Amino acid sequence: MAQVRRMPLADQAAELLLERIRSGEWRLGGKLPGETTLAPQLGVGRSTVREAIRQLVGRGVLASRQGAGVFVTSLDPPEDWDAVLRRADILSVIEARIAIETEAAALAAHRRTPADLRAIRRALADREARRSDIEDHVDADMSFHRSVVAAAHNAILTELFDGFTPRLRQAMVEMLRIHAEFGSDADHDAHARLADAIAGRDAVAAADRSRAHLLSLTEGLA
Repeated sequence: MAQVRRMPLADQAAELLLERIRSGEWRLGGKLPGETTLAPQLGVGRSTVREAIRQLVGRGVLASRQGAGVFVTSLDPPEDWDAVLRRADILSVIEARIAIETEAAALAAHRRTPADLRAIRRALADREARRSDIEDHVDADMSFHRSVVAAAHNAILTELFDGFTPRLRQAMVEMLRIHAEFGSDADHDAHARLADAIAGRDAVAAADRSRAHLLSLTEGLA
């Protein structure tokens, strides 16, 4: 029986359990042995087995039923968010941005506070000033768009945007290198019009301007 040899122990134990589930050792709906049985098989302590099971419960592979035990609920976990983002192409990333940011812009127009508006204006000015280097410009651009998302005051949208940020940054840098130009006056004006719509509490215009700007990024990519 394979044993855990490397750190972190709980992660290794979870992977070994997952391998055994995938191999068919326990059928779908089947009950896992107790911690006292699994611990020596995996070469770890009971607390490590407990943490490994918690991980697989969180990934949707196992379910813990009070007083009954731990049962197999999936033979393979769904792909995690980070893996999906790493594989996503630039067009898919922009399409996801449209879904998140268009709604956020509309909500921001309704909910923005004076402090939110000041943050948006500061981010807009910073974005305009940072147009000489691609990566620096992308960082400033993302700060602007995050300020809009934050002004929506929706924790889920903010969490989605923040979780999306590493792949988003990479995709935008790649896209600007393909286009070989960035930071034009027209591009800045598009962002300024979005800020103006939010300042004017015009949710329809904010959503439309956000969508139009992001759709313009897809030109030549499809």
